[in-house]
Amino acid sequence: MSSTNEAFRFHHDVTVRFRDIDVAGHAHHADAFIYFEEARWAYWLEVVGRGLDELDYVLAEGSVRWHARVLWPQAVRVGVRVSRIGRKHFEMEYEVRTREGAKLQSGRTVQVMYDFEAGRSKEMPADLRATLTAYDGPFAP
Repeated sequence: MSSTNEAFRFHHDVTVRFRDIDVAGHAHHADAFIYFEEARWAYWLEVVGRGLDELDYVLAEGSVRWHARVLWPQAVRVGVRVSRIGRKHFEMEYEVRTREGAKLQSGRTVQVMYDFEAGRSKEMPADLRATLTAYDGPFAP
């Protein structure tokens, strides 16, 4: 796919599956979060270099805005970036676009760093902060 939003350095291609389509003939509204999740994991693996066995965050919040219908058969390109880093969390933004560059969906999620053994949030590790800042930063305070 050639068309991308230059505000996003990282992109992940997603194929709209027939099972995504609802009775209205477009992708079900909940599938936006699935497209975001697939792109988030691709980002996490490629940019951060961590897999599921090193997961140290939980999803705390998410929002989506629908700009146009997502249809089948269609392949879409999801732009993803870290837009903010806090003391214990980071925020990610997403844009789903067609091959031609038309915006279909946009959204954001908040991930909180989490210690699964202790069962509570934890500080953002310095190495992770440095990796995310080097790729998508600098971030406004």
